[in-house]
Amino acid sequence: MNILLPVLVVCAIALVLGLGLALASIIMAVPVDKKAEEIQEVLPGANCGACGFSGCSGYASALSKGDTNKTSLCAPGGADVAAKVAEIMGVAAESVVPQAAMVMCRGNSQNTDTKLLYSGAKSCRMASQLFGGPQLCSYGCIGFGDCVQACPYGAISICDGVAVVNPEICRGCKICVSTCPKGIIKMVPVNEQKAEVLCSNHDKGAQTRKMCDAGCIGCMKCVKACEHEAVKVENALASVDMSKCVACGKCIEGCPTNAIQMVLLNKTL
Repeated sequence: MNILLPVLVVCAIALVLGLGLALASIIMAVPVDKKAEEIQEVLPGANCGACGFSGCSGYASALSKGDTNKTSLCAPGGADVAAKVAEIMGVAAESVVPQAAMVMCRGNSQNTDTKLLYSGAKSCRMASQLFGGPQLCSYGCIGFGDCVQACPYGAISICDGVAVVNPEICRGCKICVSTCPKGIIKMVPVNEQKAEVLCSNHDKGAQTRKMCDAGCIGCMKCVKACEHEAVKVENALASVDMSKCVACGKCIEGCPTNAIQMVLLNKTL
């Protein structure tokens, strides 16, 4: 009896606690969104935020709750994922415009130079805090590879001091866009030939010429050459409206620094 009684007491306590936990799990249970779980299963799991939500779970939850009806927002997943999401949602699949990242800078060793000898941590973000970085152009690519480290697909490399994106590998997640401290990486449609201004310098022309041989000097010649009003110059930098550009090449012919290039990012879909 001296042993049996404590055993019975312990068993009774365990039973009461077990029933309490079971009851608590029922009362405090979090409702499971089956549709959101099903959608999340077909998403690639990159959690890049390119869709505009807090990762894949956020996008799946927004679709399930009706906060968005856009089934084509997952850039890494592309058309295949968009079709699967649309099937789960019971709607028609939306078309996906494939894009790849591109570095808007040609500030390599042939076109520009350095203004100081940097010996700190090999980080673009760190180096940019010191007089805008070691390059003469404070708007250009620093080339220390923060974007290379951030890219989950290994699509970026450093070539002659400038980051270069391989469009065949790029999944359009935009992580490199948000990582670059200079903000010189943009998304460009693939398999579509367009003119692009491969420069991000906003200094006046005379100053830009001293920094980089391939920089845009805001001379307006491209604006005058374009017959489709696709080119404009704002804050001393030219830009091309992709929706108006017909790839005629006349803006390129008029550019005295070759800052405008015809771009065709090939990608196997």
